[in-house]
Amino acid sequence: MVHAYFILTAGYIFGFYMAWNIGANDVANSMASAVGAKAITIKQAVLIAGILNFTGAVFIGSHVTDTIRKGIVSTQTLADPHQAALGALAALLAASLWVSFATWKSLPVSTTHSIVGAMIGFGLMTGGVAAIHWIKLGAVVLSWIISPVFSLVIAWLMFKIILKSIFEKHDPLARALRLCPCFIGSACFVVALSFLFKTPLGRRLHVGTPTALLGALLAALLLGYAGRAMLARAMRNRGFSNGVEEIFRRIQIGTSCYVALAGGANDVANAIGPLAVIYFLVDTGSIGKTVAVPVFLLAFGGIGIAAGIAMAGYRVMETMGSRITTLTNTRGFCVDFAAATTVLAASKMGLPVSTTHAAVGGVLGVGIARGLEAVNFEIILQIMLYWILTVPAAALTSMVIYKALQHLL
Repeated sequence: MVHAYFILTAGYIFGFYMAWNIGANDVANSMASAVGAKAITIKQAVLIAGILNFTGAVFIGSHVTDTIRKGIVSTQTLADPHQAALGALAALLAASLWVSFATWKSLPVSTTHSIVGAMIGFGLMTGGVAAIHWIKLGAVVLSWIISPVFSLVIAWLMFKIILKSIFEKHDPLARALRLCPCFIGSACFVVALSFLFKTPLGRRLHVGTPTALLGALLAALLLGYAGRAMLARAMRNRGFSNGVEEIFRRIQIGTSCYVALAGGANDVANAIGPLAVIYFLVDTGSIGKTVAVPVFLLAFGGIGIAAGIAMAGYRVMETMGSRITTLTNTRGFCVDFAAATTVLAASKMGLPVSTTHAAVGGVLGVGIARGLEAVNFEIILQIMLYWILTVPAAALTSMVIYKALQHLL
C-alpha cells in the first residue's frame, strides 16, 4: 500500500512536469507566429495562451483517455497492474526529460511523439519486440513527412493568393477590406470544423459530417461579414497606419487563440493520460482499454500547461516566430491557417499528425514563398534532427527509467 501511494505521488509530480513541458514547448507554437509577426507581445501571448489552454484542457479536454496512447503498444503490457503503473511513470518522466531538453535548446518537438516513444520503451522492456505494433509506429513516422509538407503547401498557396489578390492590386487596403470575409470565413470554417471533428467535445456531441459542414459554413458566412463590418468601423474611427497588415493582425490574433484553445484540449491527454492510468490502478487495482479522467486531473494538467507557457514558452516562440524566417501578420495568418487545416484534414483521414510539425511546415511555406534565401535552413535541419531523435531518445530513456523503478519499487 505504501508503494502504491508513493507511485501515485510520483505520478502527480511527473504528470505535472509533463504538462509543464507541453506548455513550454508544444503549446508555445500556438502563439509563436503572432508574436513573431508582432501582432501581440510575448507577455500578452503568455497570458492569452495560459488562459485558453487551461480552458481547453478543463472544458473541452477528453474525459476518457486511451490507456495506451495511439495503440502502438500492445494492451497485454497492462496485464500486471504494478508493472503498468511503473511503465506509466517511466513514460511520463522519459517523455518529459526529452521535451525539456528540446525546450532548453529552443527547438519545437512533438509531445505526442515523445510519449509514444516512451511507451514503446516500456513495451520493449515488458513484452519485447512483439509488443510493438510496428505498422502503427510506421504511420507516426510517416506523419513526420505528411504534416510539414502538407502544411507547407497550404501556407505557400495562401500567401501567394494574398499576394496576387491584394498586394499586387492598385489599392491593397481597400482590396483587403473587400476580401477579408473570404479570409475570415475560411479560417472560421476550419476552426468550426476542428471543434466539431478534432476536439473531445466534438466527439462527445456526436455531430454528423453533413451537419458539421453546414454549421461550419453558416458560421463562416456570418463571422466573415461581421468581421468585415467591425474592421471597416475600426478603420473609419482610427485608420490603419499599417495598412493590410493591420487587418490581418486582428484576424491572426483570432486564429492563434483557436490554436491555443485546441492545444489545451488535445495535448493535455499526453500528460494526464498516463497519470489517469496510475490513479485508477492505485484506486481500483485494475485497468481497461480506456479510463475515465476526473475533471480535477484535467484542471491539474491545465495548470501545468499554463505554468510551462509562462515560465519557458518564450524559447520556442522565438525560434518559431523569428529564427526560421521573418514573419508579418499576413504570413502569420497563413501559418496558423495551414497548421489548423493540416491537423483537421489529417485527423479526418485517421493520420497521426503533430501540430508542432504542421506549424513548422507552415512557417517554412511562407518563407519559401519569398525565396529560398528568406529561410534559415540551418535551424530547419536542427529541428528535423530533433524530430527524428524524439521517438528513439524517449524510448531509450524510458527503458532505463523503467529498469531503475523496478529495482526501487
